[in-house]
Amino acid sequence: MQMIEVLLFDTPTSVYIKDNDELSTNQRVVISINGSIELGLIKGKKIIDEGKDIAEFVRIANDTDNNKRCENCKYARSLLPEIKTEADKLGLNMKIGLISTNLDRSKIVVNYTSEERVDFRELIKILASKYKTRIEMKQIGNRDESKVLGSIGVCGRITCCKAFLSDFDKVSIKMAKNQNIALNPTKINGMCGRLLCCLKYEDEFYEEMQKKMPKISSIVNTPDGKGKVTQTDFLKELVTIEFNKNSEEDSTEIKTYNLSEIKKENK
Repeated sequence: MQMIEVLLFDTPTSVYIKDNDELSTNQRVVISINGSIELGLIKGKKIIDEGKDIAEFVRIANDTDNNKRCENCKYARSLLPEIKTEADKLGLNMKIGLISTNLDRSKIVVNYTSEERVDFRELIKILASKYKTRIEMKQIGNRDESKVLGSIGVCGRITCCKAFLSDFDKVSIKMAKNQNIALNPTKINGMCGRLLCCLKYEDEFYEEMQKKMPKISSIVNTPDGKGKVTQTDFLKELVTIEFNKNSEEDSTEIKTYNLSEIKKENK
């Protein structure tokens, strides 16, 4: 079914509301989800499956809502050192990076990352008693944290997760290999420490070209005879061939051909 995706502010969470032609992309709206009043940003229309978080549209956000959100951001930031201190006192193995509240501050959401399961029941009791409100602990991934914080990617632009991604597709090291990218963590990992999401974008193209291009060191037929493949350029569809001019091993000739000029040797 077609719904409208809404990204909750200061969280990596997207929820969905019923389709409404009066609403447009990048519009701020107030929504209600499980009784909690939230401020969100419309990302656009999307076909979704059952099981997604469905919210109720309340109203288009006004100046009061926007000002309240700014106040809540300052309040949430002020809580971060205190909550970190309480978690450290309890010896909890968790990294608290994001604190947020809903619009009326009836709930404080503590987002954290951890490589193991954390028993935070005692922490919730302490925080609820201290702040006199409901406390929600939410474990998120490194990519979710980056989605909220944002940064500049290796391409010089705002990271995709911050700019437009709502879901994270699976990215594998094979995608980097398909694109002949050096497997250097500083080159293929994002600020989250995970593989760059953009490796997924062109993977289909490179997989198709892998099938079309001859393999390195294979023998192929060219307009100038048989030769060995030494280099391929997927984007320009060029193949570099090495020829032995005579029986001497060090006497070679290098030529580059369009892929359409190359014929693979039959096995």
